[in-house]
Amino acid sequence: MQVQDTDLKLLRIFETIVRCGGFAAAQPILNIGASSISEYMSQLETRLGLRLCERGRAGFRLTDEGAELHAAAQRLLGAVDTFQLEAGTLRNQLSGVLRFGMIEATLTDKYSPLPTAIREFGQMAPDVRLHVQIDTPGSMEQHVLDGRLHLAVGPFPAQIPGLDYLPLYREEQGLYCASTHSLYERAGGRVPLSVISKQRLAARAYLGSQELKLLHMAQAAASVDNVEGRAMLILSGNYVGFLPPHYAQPWVDSGLLARIDPEHYVTHLDFQIITRKGAESARVVQAFCNQLRAAARKVNRTARSSK
Repeated sequence: MQVQDTDLKLLRIFETIVRCGGFAAAQPILNIGASSISEYMSQLETRLGLRLCERGRAGFRLTDEGAELHAAAQRLLGAVDTFQLEAGTLRNQLSGVLRFGMIEATLTDKYSPLPTAIREFGQMAPDVRLHVQIDTPGSMEQHVLDGRLHLAVGPFPAQIPGLDYLPLYREEQGLYCASTHSLYERAGGRVPLSVISKQRLAARAYLGSQELKLLHMAQAAASVDNVEGRAMLILSGNYVGFLPPHYAQPWVDSGLLARIDPEHYVTHLDFQIITRKGAESARVVQAFCNQLRAAARKVNRTARSSK
C-alpha cells in the first residue's frame, strides 16, 4: 500500500476512534457525526482490504488485524509528527505535534513541574500542539523507542538501551493501611519490621522487588501497575502498600487511611525525562525538555521556601 495524504487522514481518524473507545466518544473530538465516522472507517477498511473493528449493539471492539494496524498507525503518525517537528526546526520555528507521555496521579504533587512546564512552554511555543498520553513506565519506554512518543516523564527503574534518561524530580512514597486494617490504630507509632513483614503487600508491578526488599517480604500478595488500583486494594483493608502522600492525603483526612510509621517506612521515586537517543535534533523536543527541567528547579525552590 502506497500511503497518500487521504490515508493519513483516515488513519488519524481511526487512531482517535480507538483512543476514545468507540465512534460515539470520538464524535466531539473529531467534530464530525457518527455517519461520517462510519463512512471514513469503511473507506479505510476498503483501502486496506481488512475488517478493522466490530461496531454495533455489542459495542466497539478491534479485530486482531485492527489491533495490529492501530499499533502500526501509531508508529507511522508518530514518525510524521517527528518529521513536522524537524521541518519546523529547519525553518527556525517551533511548530507541529509533540507527543508526550506521563504516568497518572501526579497532579496533586506540589513538586511536580508538569503544570508549570506546560504553561510556560505553551506561552513560548503557541504553534506546538501537545498530544498527552497517560501510561505505565514500561509502555512509555517502548512507545518512545518506537517513535509513538517523542518523550515521557515517569519513574523508570530499569534503564534500557536506545533511550536517554535525564533526572527531573523525586516523589515521596509512604506505607499506608486502611481504617479496617489491624495496623490502623498503631500506625502513627513505631511498627517493627517483624510485624510489617507479615502483612499482605499490594506492590507496584514495576517496583515490586524494591518494596519487598525494603519490607523484608518474600513475595507480594497483589501486584498493580497504577496508583488508583493500588489505593483501591489498600482501602479494601486486606493490604498495606506504598502511595504518594499527596495522593493519599484526602483519605487520611477523612480517616479512611493511615500512614504507617512514617519515620521508618519511606521511599522515593526518581522521576526522569526519557527521549530516544538522537531526539535532541528536534528543537521542539529539546525546548520542552529544557522547560521541564527549569520548571522542576523553580517548583522545588517554591515548595521548600513555603515549608
